[in-house]
Amino acid sequence: MLIDSHCHLEYKGVIEDQAGVLERARAAGIDQFLNISTKRSEWDQVIATATRENDVWASVGIHPHEADAHADLDVDALRQATDNPRVIAIGETGLDYYYDHSDRTVQQALFRMHIGMARETGLPLIIHTRDAEEDTLSILEDELGKGAFPALIHCFTASADFGEKVLELGLTISLSGIVTFKNAKDLQEVAKTIPADRLLVETDSPFLAPVPHRGRPCEPAFVANTAQFLADLRGETLETLAANTSRNFAKLFKKAGL
Repeated sequence: MLIDSHCHLEYKGVIEDQAGVLERARAAGIDQFLNISTKRSEWDQVIATATRENDVWASVGIHPHEADAHADLDVDALRQATDNPRVIAIGETGLDYYYDHSDRTVQQALFRMHIGMARETGLPLIIHTRDAEEDTLSILEDELGKGAFPALIHCFTASADFGEKVLELGLTISLSGIVTFKNAKDLQEVAKTIPADRLLVETDSPFLAPVPHRGRPCEPAFVANTAQFLADLRGETLETLAANTSRNFAKLFKKAGL
């Protein structure tokens, strides 16, 4: 069995047939899903889906693209949302300097707020980082100096050096369908070296459909394609990779009680 550690079940491309999407994923051997929020207005919806579906979990957080619109986010609102029994993670949050949809200072401030909540609650922090390796590492190192917190880099596409450094800091790395792309040779080399006990798989549905589904909205079922590709790449059986990534998910997202 596999776990999709990062999907957006409320997004266009999935929401129109959410029940069918989940059924197809279950039939493909996916038995748990983490439904990710990116802005305050999504929190109730992702929690409602997780409440209705006993194999779906929820996260609460603000994506860096949405930082400007949430510059005055009340930390108490974030804290209150984490109290829900179906909320097992904080995020996604982080830094995105590729699109720069939000002011970088605001992105950084919200990133630190989310880190503080991860430290306070013990819930894992789901980190988005793009073209922001230096600042992401600087903030992580500074905040870890104030006290430990669990965290992962989702949809990892960064450099090998960045990967080594976040692993040294104790983070987990999650790989998406991007690793199956023909032009992802550097990422594939990194994927071979990630320790078996620090690896997760995800779809980031409805984005980034893996080979052989390129050009289609991504579905959680497709995590099976990414997992098979990774297993072959790493010289493992699919069963081994599935067992390891599921065990890693259970260890990181303790609140799920898997």
